Amino acid sequence: MRKSLKFSFILSSFLVVIFLPLGTFASDEKSYQPVDLVYPHLDSANSRWFFFDSASRPFGLVNLSPDTGLGGAWGSGYRYNETEVKGFSHVHAWQLSAVSMMPLSSKDSVKNIKENYFSPFSHDTEIVTPGYHKLSLDRYNIDVELTSTTRVGFHRYKYKNNQTQKVLIKLGGEMGPSTLGHGEAHLISPTAISGYVTNKATHRRPRPTKVYFHAEFQQPVAEITAWRNGKVEQEVNGTSGLEAGLLVSFNEESDKPLLMKVGISYVSAKNAKGNIDAELAHWDFDRVVTESQQQWNQWLSRIEVRGGSKKQQRRFYTDLWHSLQGRRIISDANGQYTDQTGIEAKVKQLPLNEQGHPKFNQHNSDSFWGAQWTISTLWPLAYPKVASDFTNSLMQYYKDGGMIPRGPSGGNYTFVMTGASSTPFIVSNYMKGIRDFDVETAYQALKHNHSAKGIMSRAGYEHFSQTGGGMKFYTEQGYIPYPLPESESRYGNHRRGAGQTLEYAFQDYTLGQFAQALGHKEDAKYYHARSKNYQNVYDASSGFMRSKNIDGSWQTPFDPYQYENGFVESNPAQSTWFVPHDIEGLAKLMGGNEKLINKLDSAFIEAEKQNFTAGQAHADEAKEHNRRVPINYGNQPSMQTAFIFSQAGAPWKTQYWSRQVVDKVFSGLSPETGYNGDEDQGLMGSLAVLMKIGLFQLTAGTETDPIYLIGSPIFDSVSIALDNKYYPGKKFVIETSNNSDKNLYIQSIKLNDKTLNRTFIKHSEIVNGGILQLEMGSQPNTKLK
Repeated sequence: MRKSLKFSFILSSFLVVIFLPLGTFASDEKSYQPVDLVYPHLDSANSRWFFFDSASRPFGLVNLSPDTGLGGAWGSGYRYNETEVKGFSHVHAWQLSAVSMMPLSSKDSVKNIKENYFSPFSHDTEIVTPGYHKLSLDRYNIDVELTSTTRVGFHRYKYKNNQTQKVLIKLGGEMGPSTLGHGEAHLISPTAISGYVTNKATHRRPRPTKVYFHAEFQQPVAEITAWRNGKVEQEVNGTSGLEAGLLVSFNEESDKPLLMKVGISYVSAKNAKGNIDAELAHWDFDRVVTESQQQWNQWLSRIEVRGGSKKQQRRFYTDLWHSLQGRRIISDANGQYTDQTGIEAKVKQLPLNEQGHPKFNQHNSDSFWGAQWTISTLWPLAYPKVASDFTNSLMQYYKDGGMIPRGPSGGNYTFVMTGASSTPFIVSNYMKGIRDFDVETAYQALKHNHSAKGIMSRAGYEHFSQTGGGMKFYTEQGYIPYPLPESESRYGNHRRGAGQTLEYAFQDYTLGQFAQALGHKEDAKYYHARSKNYQNVYDASSGFMRSKNIDGSWQTPFDPYQYENGFVESNPAQSTWFVPHDIEGLAKLMGGNEKLINKLDSAFIEAEKQNFTAGQAHADEAKEHNRRVPINYGNQPSMQTAFIFSQAGAPWKTQYWSRQVVDKVFSGLSPETGYNGDEDQGLMGSLAVLMKIGLFQLTAGTETDPIYLIGSPIFDSVSIALDNKYYPGKKFVIETSNNSDKNLYIQSIKLNDKTLNRTFIKHSEIVNGGILQLEMGSQPNTKLK
């Protein structure tokens, strides 16, 4: 099948991508756009499969980047300190991977190449910005450039010294969180290859998931050599089997770049091609880089900050960038998607608008566990269309499978983590006026989720039973025992009774708020009564939340710093503060506000010795001495704690401790620091953003007119653009005067030039637009509450 190859190639205008070394900035602040300030390498030494991002768009179906690690969900993907590139794959998602490609110039046999094709690379010649990645494969002397549209990966390979041009396409084997099983690929035209890979079922994602691709090259294919099931096949048109792959050869000698477009789809190879036709009909690589960076800049510019150091600005926009990643689109440009909530996979169609475009996208998502203090606040505030899209996507799962998920993957329910974590998110959106979804159906769906037949009844990854969630005990006894009786505890992860009780109680509160707003008065009483169940696991003798046995006795012996001793990914000391909906009630249990404040203050003083985390990487949390921290901002269960002071009447302590947490946890700017290795698809990035702009919601914003507690902004000015499809105002601005590392305490507050004698602001006041003015000082103003 080898042919002589001739093709014309017109070089597009060369785009200079500037990536400034850390600490190097122009003197004119206005010359920098937010996209220029993002530092993609943040925490990448601790990366896991879905963490790192480069050649992708906001929530893009395609997230194309180099892989330096392939084994397991953790320790895979792009890991900064690994020295070899092992392919460039197009899907880095929660429990999913797909279509790894690697340019080569080796003349070795395919038998050897397929086992040994990795290449060293150097960060010295690497350029990474949102939407673009460039590096050199030292083994082959090839420069690789990557960019993308939402659903299409775009590659440009420059083979130096007229080398042989080849591309390896990996269809099987271990790829991050998945093992790729049966794969197929076929040459369907002189310049195009289509096929699919199969993500085998995992403990977390119970059904196999196919990901389809369509690859187009700017020049004809000269030869294909394939392998499958251990056998190499020469001069073929494709392959089909296990452990399969292709080596695609082009010109023997050429000094012109090889360009390749790869459309991805969860539905079909035809739709993968359709995504190319819809999003990338041309071959202008530099144009796509420019468009990608312009899109990122538009999204990041929704929040503009001024003041602070350049390092603080860079970290802020890196945090904001992370808040817009991870929870990936899985529907195609035409609105089709694959529903895997039932026994068989089915192709479904999203509703279309009058122009024939999908009204929203269908999404993958890691758990919404912890979202109540992060994206539930940030997205409705700055990106209400995103909040709307995700609400409608969650509702689409309900229509397909009968439950709103807490973390779907490839159209599968995964039952990741515990509880009904999507409830606060949906209720928060409704309370903030984002109501372009079927509200009453959503209420009934959430009500089902909170029942013995719903998602709350299932523990982590409990796919085929409904006992590990402990709902029988929660509804009958008012708490979930730990451990559960043997007959109830055979299935599922995170069966941590006291922790589940706390989580359910908060989620019941939010559902009760929804019921009240919709006029379901009896339901509201019922769920608000259940929201008090947290009281049943508070032990007055120790002053901590504590696990109970099934007979109602306290678990003994008791150690409040013992990790997961009845608490989900936390210890009792951390989870004692998981009562965000009723701080007044928690204070009464503790003996009053003063005692609560002193206890929490002591916890922060102790936690500061460990920089408020259980280590710098997620794996550090497995170490016993790290786990014994009373406040952990490296994981979700206690990341609301700094703002409890405000709710308890001591906002100056919120101002102080939130600044300390920002400084110790969310200020680093290096591959080794960032989120302690546990940035769950925007949760920690969003938390950092909110703490730095000084707005936080303890209850996820589920009051009738949601309340934002005011913290201690680190910038002189924060301007939030308001989406006029949802909100009447143009922008909301937070201005601080006399702000500095020492002047972290609020002395006075004005809203639109009128004195505000409270340290919270209402959602209605924000979305009408205006200016919040904060006078800062070095001493706390204890009169301002």
